[in-house]
Amino acid sequence: MFVVPGFAGKDTCDGVSRRELLRVGSLSFAGVSLAQVLAMEAQANAPAPKEAGGRGFGKAKSVILVYLQGGPSHLDLWDPKENVPDKVRSVFKSAPTKLTGVHLTELMPKLAQQLDKTSLIRSMSYTPNGLFNHTAAIYQMHTGYTTDKVSASGQLEPPSPKDFPTLGSNIIKLRPTDVPMLPFVMMPRPLQESNVVGKGGTAGFLGKAYDPYLLYPSGDDLDMGKMDRIKVDDLKLREDLTASRMTRRATLRDTVAKGMPDIEKSVSKYELDSYYGKALGLIVSGRARDAFDITKEKPELREKYGKNTFGQCCLLARRLVEAGTRFVEINWPKVANSDNHSWDTHAGLSNRLKNQAAPMLDAGLSALIEDLDQRGMLADTLVVAVGEFGRSPQRGVSTSGNQNNDDGRDHWPYCYTAVIAGGGIKRGYVHGKSDNTASAPLDSPVHPTELLATIYHSVGIKPDTIVHNHLNQPRELVKGEVVTGLLS
Repeated sequence: MFVVPGFAGKDTCDGVSRRELLRVGSLSFAGVSLAQVLAMEAQANAPAPKEAGGRGFGKAKSVILVYLQGGPSHLDLWDPKENVPDKVRSVFKSAPTKLTGVHLTELMPKLAQQLDKTSLIRSMSYTPNGLFNHTAAIYQMHTGYTTDKVSASGQLEPPSPKDFPTLGSNIIKLRPTDVPMLPFVMMPRPLQESNVVGKGGTAGFLGKAYDPYLLYPSGDDLDMGKMDRIKVDDLKLREDLTASRMTRRATLRDTVAKGMPDIEKSVSKYELDSYYGKALGLIVSGRARDAFDITKEKPELREKYGKNTFGQCCLLARRLVEAGTRFVEINWPKVANSDNHSWDTHAGLSNRLKNQAAPMLDAGLSALIEDLDQRGMLADTLVVAVGEFGRSPQRGVSTSGNQNNDDGRDHWPYCYTAVIAGGGIKRGYVHGKSDNTASAPLDSPVHPTELLATIYHSVGIKPDTIVHNHLNQPRELVKGEVVTGLLS
């Protein structure tokens, strides 16, 4: 949270020190101010010409990642199969969509009517590196890299400054925002498996300046009204500190700076005035504060998205992108390996999908795509809905050492589905095909690194762009090829 503090100082005429004026709440890592954060953002590589990247390059201005942590069952949502053994066939009926010959299950009737605006990737696939547990797969899906620190229990070490950056952090470094707005927002809860929290969701070796703004409202994962308790006070001025007073302070700062020509000359290359102005603008403009206020939306639209945590996050994501946020990540509002509406359905799949998880996903994702399209925003907003893997073709079998009953499916990274739309992606297209039991791709397999490469490409960043890690070693953003077949 950004804080303009309310205690007295000596350096300004109205009693607040210039140092405290620039203090930033939860982003003040090791004394880093918002102005410094913005300055670090500007150390990005110069953007490549859009024509240099080929078809679809740079068509997306913003990205909304709908991350379905837990691993949703592709057979029970996106890729139903007929004429297969009972243990493979979904308990849910296959249902037609707006695309001729393309079926989802009956759990996704609203998304079925928006499928003509999307591309459906039915051939997501990878061979797991070590145990295919959630945390390792989440890390790969977000960074494009795998980690070898997997214990016998399947858990990983906590987030580290040595980690590879999550894709949102890379994007905001290489494509800084051009308006006074939070560049990267993650909500409504962290990426998590058991006690490993946040792995794959940080800026890692890029530094904390590129970490997401974390919007985690109070309340547990079953509290569906938590988004109604978002506090926008974090991004507003003290009641007695008006925008005009803030502007006068900035003028005073300029006056003092002009009287220090030697210092001004020595720091001119850092463009400090520009970064100070952007920091000031973020707080004074109220742009971010207004974007977070979902109560300004019509009640009927809020109902359409779904009056629950996930639905309201989807609505808020649209508002944030509309205000200039470059990257929004919506993490499914339930820890990966848990019960109720978690996608990790080792047991109770029939009830949990039908009555809990699927209705929320269907309403929220379909409303987001339709709303963006109606506002003319889908053309330059890339929406990606994906989990870390799918679920096993046969119910009741163990593929990862977990216990599964007859109404459950285990982890399955060998074949699963992603939904992608907007930002230069083809409309009404199905990429790849799974075999008759959705066990493996029949053609056009897409590795998670290739999906990431396609996202980078869509926002105008070459996937092989070099960044330097904590040891100043050169590393590619991702070692994957762009899936050109998805691009319009």
